[in-house]
Amino acid sequence: MSPAAGPGTTARPAVPGRFRTRTGPRRPPVTLLLAAAVALLALLPLAYVLAAMVDVGWSGVRELVFRPRVGELLWNTGRLVGGTVALCAVLGVGAAWLVERAALPGRRVWHVLLVAPLAVPAFVNSYAWISLLPGLDTYGGALLVVTLSYFPFVYLPVVAAFRGLDPALEDTARGLGLSGWAVFRRVQLPQLRVALLGGGLLVALHVLAEFGALQMLRYPTFTTAIYDQYRATFNGPGATALAAVLLLLCLLLLLAELRLRGRRGYARTGSGVARAGRPVRLGAGGAPALLALAGLVALSLAVPLGSLALWMVRGSSTTLDRSALLETTGTTLGLAAVAAAVTTAMALPTGWLAVRARGRMATLLERSTYLGSSVPAIVIALALVTVAIEVTPWIYQTVPVLLAAYAILFLPRAIVPVRAAVEQAPPLYDDVAASLGSSALDRVRRVTLPLLAPGLGAGAALVFLAVVTELTATLLLAPTGTTTLATAFWSASSALEYGAAAPYAVVMVLLSAPATVLLSRDARRGLDAVTARRTGRGPLP
Repeated sequence: MSPAAGPGTTARPAVPGRFRTRTGPRRPPVTLLLAAAVALLALLPLAYVLAAMVDVGWSGVRELVFRPRVGELLWNTGRLVGGTVALCAVLGVGAAWLVERAALPGRRVWHVLLVAPLAVPAFVNSYAWISLLPGLDTYGGALLVVTLSYFPFVYLPVVAAFRGLDPALEDTARGLGLSGWAVFRRVQLPQLRVALLGGGLLVALHVLAEFGALQMLRYPTFTTAIYDQYRATFNGPGATALAAVLLLLCLLLLLAELRLRGRRGYARTGSGVARAGRPVRLGAGGAPALLALAGLVALSLAVPLGSLALWMVRGSSTTLDRSALLETTGTTLGLAAVAAAVTTAMALPTGWLAVRARGRMATLLERSTYLGSSVPAIVIALALVTVAIEVTPWIYQTVPVLLAAYAILFLPRAIVPVRAAVEQAPPLYDDVAASLGSSALDRVRRVTLPLLAPGLGAGAALVFLAVVTELTATLLLAPTGTTTLATAFWSASSALEYGAAAPYAVVMVLLSAPATVLLSRDARRGLDAVTARRTGRGPLP
C-alpha cells in the first residue's frame, strides 16, 4: 500500500509484490505550501513591525520610544497585567479548590456559573459597570473589570489539573501529619504549576490586547494609545513604535512562561489509586466559602446581566430599532460564518502536517500560527492597513482584509480541534483508498473530510463565536458602511447611549452562551472521564 497521503497529493498505484516502508515523515508538496502560506500570513504583523522599526532607524526609535509618555504607558500596562494575573490566580485556584476538593453542595452548578462569565465580552462587562458606577474610571476599576472578565482562564485549567491529581499523595501527606494548608502548598500547588502558568499567560496576553473595556474606562495602556495615535495620525511612526513595544511585551511574556514552566514534570508512571479523592469538610468555613463563591458569581455574572436588563427596561435612550438590530445581526452572522469557513480551511493543512508529517518543519509552521495569534488585534489591524495601502490598495477597507485579520487572530482555535481530529483518524483508510486507485481529490472528499468533520465543525464553531464579539480589528478594518454587533454597541456606548447599546450587547451574550455551556460541559466530561478511568466506573450522569 502507498503511504498515507494528505490533501493535494497524487495517487500512487500499488505495485504487486513490492512493499514500501516509510523512511521519514511524508510532506505532500501542496499541503506543505499551503501551510507555509498560512504561517507567512500569521507572521505578517511581526514582519511589519520589524520592517517599520528598521526604516525608522535607531535614532528614530530612540526618539519615539524613550520618552515620558511611553514610560507612563509601560507603568499603567505593567501594573494592570501584574495585578490582574495575581488576582485571577488567587480567584481561579481558590474557586477550583472549592469546586473540586471541598464538600460543598451543588458543585456542578458552581462549575457552570464560574465558567459563564466567558459569555460576557470584557467590553460589555466594562459597559455594565461604568454605566452603573461612572466613577469607576480608575486603576482599581480597570483591575476589577478585567479580573472579573478573565479569571475563568485560570479556573478552567486548574480545575482540570485538580481532577487529575492522585489523591494517594495527599492522603500520604496528611498521614505524615501535614495540615490542610501544608498539603496544598507542598503537594497540590507544585502539580498545578503548569496549569496555573498557562492560565496566567492567557490572562496576561488578553489584558495586553484589551482595548474596548479599557478605553471605556479611560484607563490608558499601550493598546488604547496605539488606537488614539492611529486615529490622530493615520498610522504614523508613533503608533508603530508603540506597537513594537507592545509586541516586545508579548514576546517577553511568552518567554517568561516557558522559563517558569521549566522541564520538570509530575506525571505518574502508574494508574494511581483506583478511587476519587475524598472531599474536604470545611466545618465552620463552609458558610464563608459559599458566600465567597456567591459573591464572585454575583460580581462577574449578575452585575453585567442585571445592568443589561436594567438598561433594556429603563434606559432613556432605548429606542429599539428592530430592523437595524436584525440587519446588524445578519451582517455579524454572515461575516462570522465566512470567517469560520475560511479560517478552518486554512487550519486544515497545518493540522494535517502536525500529525501526519511530524518534524521540525511541521512544528515550526504550527507554532508560527500560535505566535501570530498572540499579537494584539490592534497591531494586526495596523499591519494589514499598511500592507493594503502600500502593496494592494485596491483591497483596502474590503472584506478580504478583515477576514485575514480574523484568520490571524483565531487560527489556533481552529487548528487545535482539527489536529485532534487528525490524531483520531487512522491513516489506514486513506492507504486502502489509494491502493484501490482512488485519486487524491476523491480521497479528500470521500475519506479525509468525513473523518475530520467533527474537528472541522468544532474549530469553525469556536472561530464563529470569537468573530461575533471581536471589536478592535473590526473597528479599524471593516468596510465603510459595515456595522457588526460589536461596532454598533461600541458606537452607542461611546456616545453614552447606554439604553441603545444594551440590545446589541444582549444579542452578543446570547450568541456566546452556547459555546460557554459546551465549554463547561466538555470540561466536566473530561474531568469525569479521568475519574471513571481511575475508579473503573462510567461517567457520572
